[in-house]
Amino acid sequence: MPSPVNPPSLPASPYYSHGIEVQAPTRLLFVSGQVGTRPDGTVPDTIAEQARQANRNLRAVLEAAGMTTADIVKATIYLTDEANIGPFMAAAEGALADPPPATTLLVVRQLADPRLLVEIEATAAAS
Repeated sequence: MPSPVNPPSLPASPYYSHGIEVQAPTRLLFVSGQVGTRPDGTVPDTIAEQARQANRNLRAVLEAAGMTTADIVKATIYLTDEANIGPFMAAAEGALADPPPATTLLVVRQLADPRLLVEIEATAAAS
């Protein structure tokens, strides 16, 4: 099971762990960036809806591999607008396990489709 590494010399965060230690996993899953596209191919208009759908899509990939969000050791989140950080965080609250994985959030100019506002990529490890 992944273990958080949060040295007392660094500020604590409820949103990410500074590091995650994985000891001898037998399985690694590299999840491609999941976006807010629904199963029917439509894209919601708001960051909140896209964030929830992207997290549902991420969980679907994990479940297909017999894993859960507790197995995520690293997540990278891409947003297309700095103004969406707060709304994304509110919509995604509770989507990742506690303790949270090592996480990086980046604001980028555009994703693969200009309608997309968020993309979530992850690495999971399980025994």
